[in-house]
Formats: sequence, structure tokens, C-alpha cells
Amino acid sequence: MRTRIILAAATIALTAPATAQIAVSANDGKQLRPGETARTADSVSVIDLRRYPPRTIGTVAAPTSMIGPPDAVAVSRDSGFALVSAAQHLSDTGTLDLNDTVSVIDLATPSAPALVQTVQAGPGASGVAINRAGSLALVASTGDDMVSVFTIRGKRLTPAGKVQLPAKARPTDVAFLPNGKGAIVVAQGAGQLMRLSVSGDTVKLEDGAIATGVQPYGVTFSPDGRYAYNTNLGGRTPPAGTAPTRGPKVGTVTAVDLATDAVSTVEVGFTPEHLILSPDGRHLAVVVHNGSGSAPGSPGYWPVGALKLYGVKGATLTAIAEAPTGAWCQGATFSNDGRTILLQCAVAREIEVFRLNGDKLVRDEAATMTFESRPGAIATAATR
Repeated sequence: MRTRIILAAATIALTAPATAQIAVSANDGKQLRPGETARTADSVSVIDLRRYPPRTIGTVAAPTSMIGPPDAVAVSRDSGFALVSAAQHLSDTGTLDLNDTVSVIDLATPSAPALVQTVQAGPGASGVAINRAGSLALVASTGDDMVSVFTIRGKRLTPAGKVQLPAKARPTDVAFLPNGKGAIVVAQGAGQLMRLSVSGDTVKLEDGAIATGVQPYGVTFSPDGRYAYNTNLGGRTPPAGTAPTRGPKVGTVTAVDLATDAVSTVEVGFTPEHLILSPDGRHLAVVVHNGSGSAPGSPGYWPVGALKLYGVKGATLTAIAEAPTGAWCQGATFSNDGRTILLQCAVAREIEVFRLNGDKLVRDEAATMTFESRPGAIATAATR
């Protein structure tokens, strides 16, 4: 039986984080809910986290998509620019088709973000990553089983090749290891994390794929790069010969020791959309959809989602706290001090703000930010 989420009331004094930073939110205006007819423009917004409460300080029109992992935004380590992928676009006939667009957003003036370049990756361009040197970018594309490689010079991308993955790998996400010498691709169709080697501008597929579960979705790393953490929308891999079950599956988070390939798994709830590690590596936050984006009465429907917090020690994840959220929530990101979490919730077109108060997650409803379009991917320079 599903565990229902209980809303706990709490009041805390909210103080300003000491570390200056910005977050970048990709907002999708193409996705309609039942009863809606009017679409809005896609946009990219800059959120000021220098003081509390956070606030939106600038927005620019740019192609985005909330269909796909919430890792469709990457911010350079100096917060000078961001890359935003768009896995879908609205066709002339009104259908939502696969898209290959990656936009470069100049953040030199955060209150006036500027779209300075648009390039093409592969169809279904989804997870995007920038190495810490700010010299190389990778984009995973679900429609062609490819990872596109771009060099970066002066906030401009130049195509530098593609990495072909096995047929039906369906890569949803890709991320650089902290040392920049490798990367991990989330191959959703294969149920694996696949390794890439990185040498200069050359990126190659390596042996040693790691099975993690059914429909892996997004990935992040411990600060030292030893451990990878990923979500599995369909949960644990069933034993061989087991007949598939119908209905919603309990999703999981897998912790992988990249030195030994040892895998440990925890069940986190129905459809874990996103996971993020705090900048100090001590906490892992998981966004659980919980059927909240479905129509009432649908199998697995529940009116609210959940934000769950785990303590992290290597491959060991320990449940610390959870809080109910709005519906159809997508991406999340920590502030630099690890005390504030921004959470994108699509049904209400909001970013909810949570504070970590000891071992409790407390939603500050007065700090909620509203948007014209649906927030669907988000990142800061420290996200991964």
C-alpha cells in the first residue's frame, strides 16, 4: 500500500544565505493540461539567490522543454553562461515533435540574460553538461542514440563530433565527472550507466556499462567523483523470467561506487523526476512525481508530490526528511550553503522554496515564485 504524505506545519526564522549565486530555470509554454487551450512562450529565467527570499531578476525568450529530464540546463562554473536544451518543439500543425535545439544564454548581466547562439544536437536533445573548465559541452539525445560534443570558446559552441551509443540506448542525460577526464551517460533504454572517456576535445564510449534499474533518468556525482547517484523511474530490475507487472512502479535511486562497480539501491517513491546533491555532498534531494501530474482517477494518481531528503555517506543513503509538494514537480537545485532548495512544480507554474531546518524540510509558501510558463529544468553553477 502506498504511503501517503502527511503535511507537517512548522515555523522557522528565515535568514539570508551568505554566498552569492544565481539559478537558471527553463520554462516550457507548450505543455497543456486538460481544459487549457492557450499556450505561452518558452523562456529562460534567472533567479537571484544572493539574499532571501529568492526572486526572479531576468527572463529571455528561448526554446525549452519540460518533457525530458530536468537536467536540460547547465550553468558554467563562473555563472557566465548557461546551456539550455529543448527536446520538443511545437510544429506548424500543432503537434509536439522531437527537437534538437541547444541555446547559449549569456549571463554576464544576470538581470538581462541574452540568447547569443543556437546550435543543433540530436533529436530529443535532453540532458546537457559543461565541464568545469568551461571548454567542453555534451548533450544527450534520445532520438538518435547519440551524445553530441561541442567545444566552447568565448561563450560560443562549435560542433566537435558525436558519440554513437548502442541501438535503443535512448540516452536521457549525460554528466562530466568532477575531474573532467570522463563522463557518464544515462542510457534509459538499456537500463545502464555508460562510461565515456574525455581527452581534450575527444570523447569516446568505453567498456564497463553498469546496470542500475528500469528506466534510469538522471545522474549526479559525489564531490570527489567516486560515487554516481541516479534515478530509476521503473524501479529495480525484476528477476529474470519474472512477468512484468502492471500499474505504477516504485522508483529507486541507485548509488554506484565507480571504483568497484558495486551498486546499492533505495526505493524512493513513484516516478523520481530529479535528484540533486548539496554542494558539500552531505545531502541528496529527490523530487518524487507521485502520480501528481496524472488526471484524477488515473492509476497511481495522488494530488501532491514529495520532496525527499537523504543523508549521504559514500554509497549509503539514509532517509532524513520529506515534505509534500505541489503537483507535477520537475527540477530542483540547492543554494550554495545547502539550506535552500528551489523546486519547480508545473501544474501551478511555480517554483516552491524549501528550507532545511535541522532534520526538517520546511516549505516557505510566502517565498513561492510564479511564472507564465511551466518550469521544467533548473541548475546553478554548483549543481553538478
